[in-house]
Amino acid sequence: MTAGEPAGIGPDLCVQLARRRLPARIVVVADRGLLEARARSLGVALKMADFPEGKIAARGAGKLTVRHVPLAARAVAGQLDPANSAYVLRTLEVAAEGCRDSAFDAMATAPVQKSVINEAGIAFTGHTEFLAEHLGAPHVVMMLVGGGMRVALATTHLALSEVARHITREALERTLSVLHRGLIERFAIARPRIAVAALNPHGGETGHLGREEIEVIVPALEKLRVRGFDLAGPLPADTLFTPQRLKGYDCVLAMYHDQGLPVLKYASFGAGVNVTLGLPIIRTSVDHGTALELAGTGKADSGSLLEAIRLAADLAVRARRIRRPA
Repeated sequence: MTAGEPAGIGPDLCVQLARRRLPARIVVVADRGLLEARARSLGVALKMADFPEGKIAARGAGKLTVRHVPLAARAVAGQLDPANSAYVLRTLEVAAEGCRDSAFDAMATAPVQKSVINEAGIAFTGHTEFLAEHLGAPHVVMMLVGGGMRVALATTHLALSEVARHITREALERTLSVLHRGLIERFAIARPRIAVAALNPHGGETGHLGREEIEVIVPALEKLRVRGFDLAGPLPADTLFTPQRLKGYDCVLAMYHDQGLPVLKYASFGAGVNVTLGLPIIRTSVDHGTALELAGTGKADSGSLLEAIRLAADLAVRARRIRRPA
């Protein structure tokens, strides 16, 4: 578990874990002093053991096991400091490398503040892209789970003006291939049914409202159907996200961030989980931001983090079963 932005609610959520009965043993990758200070401000009695020297704390025993990564500067709840940006990225590296090297079974991440990392002069668009580059994954897919839905994205953290030119036949084929494989391998769906959203209103109105459906999306889907993929679409997004229609699919592929995620977050905010497919490790995350205004107040809701941990544990158990010889 990475604690995320030190000025945000990530450390609060990690401290709260010490009092929870969880489906897995947790190691928090963070600055030990940061967690101690946040526990004091929240009035939480907290004991800590060091990883890997100490034994991983029992679940819900008022203890945390911590893999210490030092802050560069003292963190103040609610006050961003670019000096700690490299620290935030180092916690991600430590957790990812621990998963890669089998020290950990999975990683779950608390939210980071993209803006302050970029202010520090470090180009950063998000966890998904950073972990893909660090672990050498050629193509990854961001998928959120919650509210009875799975919604994946063809593009992630892009300005809306940049979306259309990033949607190509080749990119869609790679994204759908990773998504299809992830649903089979991670979620045990033998034959995934994927609904693909159109980019333009009304599916482009046969080219009158945009030609991306005709020239890009349809050819990509037809090529994958020949390979046996069960794909519907491109479907107009304004009628795709209805309960009756969603019953027929295991996942929806939205063309851009704010096409698919508002619907899922409306249905599940505070209990949704972000999953990165295509990585060589299991990674989940919360569905919310750093909530700087809540940091250190005791008002942060740990619901999404608990769901992220539960899903990571479920995926890790399933992965072990797959790896286990018959």
